[in-house]
Parts: sequence; structure tokens; C-alpha cells
Amino acid sequence: MSRYKALLSVYSQDRVGLISQVTGHLFDRGANLGDTTFAILGKGGEFTSILEIPGDLSEQDLMDGLHSVSGLEDAKIDIKRFSIRNSETPPKEITHRIKCEGEDQPGLLARLSEVFINFDSNIVRLKSDQMETPSGNRFITRFSVNIPKERADNCLAALGNTAEGLGQSLSFEAVKR
Repeated sequence: MSRYKALLSVYSQDRVGLISQVTGHLFDRGANLGDTTFAILGKGGEFTSILEIPGDLSEQDLMDGLHSVSGLEDAKIDIKRFSIRNSETPPKEITHRIKCEGEDQPGLLARLSEVFINFDSNIVRLKSDQMETPSGNRFITRFSVNIPKERADNCLAALGNTAEGLGQSLSFEAVKR
């Protein structure tokens, strides 16, 4: 049986059992999950996965089936077929976990993430949270990155300088291998 790859995104109100319901439905329809993430975003939850879907199951049929799952009637569900040509990709082994925290401001994430480019470093995972406090919005960003060993000290120093200039505190830890 032929299969195709697709990117699934489900955004709905978060609740206990959401992941189980989505993955159970996908299993029942014969879809195989690849790389998958789930995150609370605002007041909702976002489930994202690379799927292998049976060739006789259309994206629309799979979306309609997911919308029939209790609690997903109003969910934003998107399924897109894709193919990515085989090519070299940046390293995805996490070497450092980094946390930046401070007052929110426009362009903050763009400025912080630009630092990694200069040191051939790859952001493997990123999570940002905005918290309201009496003194204003705080922005907490967590990066899981791959930094080449010989460039790690300079990269982290540059990131620290950038974070400080943006009013952010920076902490990091090397991941033990």
C-alpha cells in the first residue's frame, strides 16, 4: 500500500486527554506518527506531527475524522502533504539549553536568534512564554541548541552580550553526553 507524508497541526482548547484522543484517532485510521510536538500556546494546545498516511486516505477525510472527535469540533486542523528533498541538514543533537528572561519588547526573539547564525549553531527547539506581571509583560525563552564545541564559548558570550543589551538575563547549561 502506498503512503504519503504530511504535516498535521491541531490547535484547540487544551484539556486532559487531548493528545490521547488525537493519536488514538490517527492510529485507528492507519497513520504513523513521526517527529511530534505538543505545546500549550495561549489558552490552547497545539499538536504537530509528521505523519505517514495510507495512500487511500485523503487529507480531507482525515481532517473530517479529527473534527468528529469529541472536543475537536471547533479545532483548527491543517494537514499538508509535503516532500523534502534529501540534503544535508544542520546537526540536531542538543549541546546546550539556554534560558533568556526579561521584559518583552518588539524584535526580541529575532535579535537573540540571529546570534546563533554567526556561530554556525542550530536551534533544535524553541519555547517562548509571555507572562503578565504587575510591572509589565515578561518574556521567557528557552532554546535547545547545537553549538559546535570549538565555538561554544564565543557563541554563549555573544548571546549573553546581546541578551544584556535587550534587558534579558541569560542562563545556560551544557548537555552532558
